[in-house]
Amino acid sequence: MIHPTAIIDAKARIGANVTIGPYTVIGPDVEIDEGTWVGPHVVINGPTRIGKDNKIYQFASLGEIPQDKKYGGEPTTLEIGDRNTFRECCTVNRGTVQDLGSTRIGDDNWIMAYVHIAHDCIVGNNTIFANNTSLAGHVIVDDYVVLGGFTLILQFCRVGRHAFTSFASMVQKDIPPFVTVSGHWAKPYGLNTEGMKRRGLPKASQDLLRKAYKLIYRSNLRLEEALEELKPMAQQSEEVKAMMEFIEKSQRGIVR
Repeated sequence: MIHPTAIIDAKARIGANVTIGPYTVIGPDVEIDEGTWVGPHVVINGPTRIGKDNKIYQFASLGEIPQDKKYGGEPTTLEIGDRNTFRECCTVNRGTVQDLGSTRIGDDNWIMAYVHIAHDCIVGNNTIFANNTSLAGHVIVDDYVVLGGFTLILQFCRVGRHAFTSFASMVQKDIPPFVTVSGHWAKPYGLNTEGMKRRGLPKASQDLLRKAYKLIYRSNLRLEEALEELKPMAQQSEEVKAMMEFIEKSQRGIVR
């Protein structure tokens, strides 16, 4: 299962049924759990932990030091969950001690070619990052987010669950849950209705989210006034409640 041309450090821990392709380099303090497939010409440095049944395609670089001038050689980490796919030439950096000290990626994510995930990012589960998407440092991406090709997200932004960005979106503020954005700089363009249907969100919840979106984006109310109007709906819908709480906690402000 391990090609004879692969170079694996003696301190790396490789689980059962792991495949490692030709000319791949695995550094010390790397742990790869069972069933993961690593293609040719991949470089994985540590400390990095990779879970079960992942697929890592050629020329990916995982666990390299952060592209941050403050980094001083500290043993920060990269943590990757289970059943993720990293296509060709993806780069994922470790964290920095100025933040959590760790970059974290959850389960069942589909990361397409040439995606960059910088230091201290946190990615949830079941996301899709299309080709050439780039996350700057300290970005948080929640579950079921879809980022269109060439999307760029500025440092410290957060993307709420089920949000969607179109091709070549440039994001400098937080994107609330379920919202679709597009453009340079990104602006709101309705709800991610297709994503809501695919996740089986009940029609009643979808209708309440539409009303919430209109209050926030089309009512000409100040944001504080719109949030006040949302409170009764938040008692009826967990999704509206999640949207309201996300906006209330936003540090950068939301795309609006």
